[in-house]
Amino acid sequence: MISIDAAFVAVLATALVGLALSVAIEHLMTPRPLLARSLAAWALHCGLWLSSHAALTLMLGRPWFAAASVSAFLLMLVLVNNAKFKALREPFVFQDYEYFTDAIRHPRLYIPFLGWWKFFGASIGFIFAALVGLWTEGPPAERFMINGQIGGIVLIFFCGVLSIYWGNCKTLSVSFDPIDDIKNLGLLPCAWRYAEEMKKNPIAASPFDYVEKNYKENELPHLVAVQSESFFDPRTICNDIKKNILSEFDLIKRDAYVHGKLEVPAWGANTVRTEFAFLTGVQQKLLGVHRFNPFRTISAGWKLSSIAIFLKGMGYRTVCIHPYPATFYRRNRVYPVLGFDEFIDIRAFDKMHRSGPYIGDMSVAEKVKLLLESSKEQLFIFVITMENHGPLHLEAVDPKDVADLYEKTPRKGSEELNIYLRHLRNADLMIGRLRETLEQCPRPATLCWFGDHVPIMPSVYKAYGEPTGEVEYVLWHNRDVGHLGAKNLKASDLSMAWLRGLGFF
Repeated sequence: MISIDAAFVAVLATALVGLALSVAIEHLMTPRPLLARSLAAWALHCGLWLSSHAALTLMLGRPWFAAASVSAFLLMLVLVNNAKFKALREPFVFQDYEYFTDAIRHPRLYIPFLGWWKFFGASIGFIFAALVGLWTEGPPAERFMINGQIGGIVLIFFCGVLSIYWGNCKTLSVSFDPIDDIKNLGLLPCAWRYAEEMKKNPIAASPFDYVEKNYKENELPHLVAVQSESFFDPRTICNDIKKNILSEFDLIKRDAYVHGKLEVPAWGANTVRTEFAFLTGVQQKLLGVHRFNPFRTISAGWKLSSIAIFLKGMGYRTVCIHPYPATFYRRNRVYPVLGFDEFIDIRAFDKMHRSGPYIGDMSVAEKVKLLLESSKEQLFIFVITMENHGPLHLEAVDPKDVADLYEKTPRKGSEELNIYLRHLRNADLMIGRLRETLEQCPRPATLCWFGDHVPIMPSVYKAYGEPTGEVEYVLWHNRDVGHLGAKNLKASDLSMAWLRGLGFF
């Protein structure tokens, strides 16, 4: 009879202790997963944890350290999830994995929402725990005896893989509402199912595939579309703000042939969701799991039509201006597929063009002006601004701004609003400059202006109340084309409504 070695028992004990701990760690999440979930969901949770522990124990030969490491990774996911949910009202999903590398390349955009102290504390704690674990727990002398550690690893890994197989056979349904899916399945099973769904190509098609060109005027107009970073009207939630903070916006809205509220598929961030909706006209509900980052799917080979491709077919030169690295969100790969002839990124600007940490809106407006003045062909210019991008709380509050921005002293917790309004004034000035440029343009020209999402300002919303999440849009023409008034739209309907209103089809 073969006797069971202590190393065999240690692998089993650490696996079970760590598995129980994983349930406690998951219970710290917001939203909190239900304990009363399906057996298939529990099987996936157990299988993923057990197989990860077994694989790490095989590599390191230290089962307790392996259990601590897997638990630490799960805890990190929970902390990231909670930070994301607080800022964006959306939990962490599998498609967010790329943000870990983005956080290394663009730390200012991501780490502050977790908290610099939390980030450094977690990093130092992880390094310290790794050193202690590697120092205090050594691999057993006979790691590869069947009745020792390797036998325990094989048993745990087999149980883990079997659990994954059984749970996967049940094909757990997902709604792609991450709050509901995480509550019903748990963090790990939800991530597993979302990863599986990524293998399926979207079946959605752009409405630009089905429209026929029908422009009857002699001269095609210049088309300028501006997706303004975090643009919305904060006066709707805060009466303390001076009315003239958006004087140019109010003026162009008065003279617009259409304006209204825009329903966007993002809150606080995830600009590319609104960007994709405007450019392609594809509704979010048709994208399945790809709704979380449709640009990744395009960069992987998905081809579909867009407003830029449609306009290129009419002889337009298509240009995108985005004062940030073109590699962010893989735009350098996505925009050629979407039909753009040229992508002007941050390399076309320098530090003197900054307003705060990012390139200022007025500098971008000047770039648009130069393009229009130098072009002998009709242009479609799509602008994605950056000036009002957060984290807002990293910028210093200037007490002198309060008198310029508010009718009366703002409430406690308005620091981020002060900074937001400071940049919003520049967005408003950009509207005025673009209007002036287009009014002086000898050919017909039109402006489509809209926000991508509301800004991240949790303390402000706590003080004044949360906005609906809708943003503003205006469609304006430098010729008198009448006034259709207010009309609320979805982001995926905006570009079609813009061209249809101009008589393109």
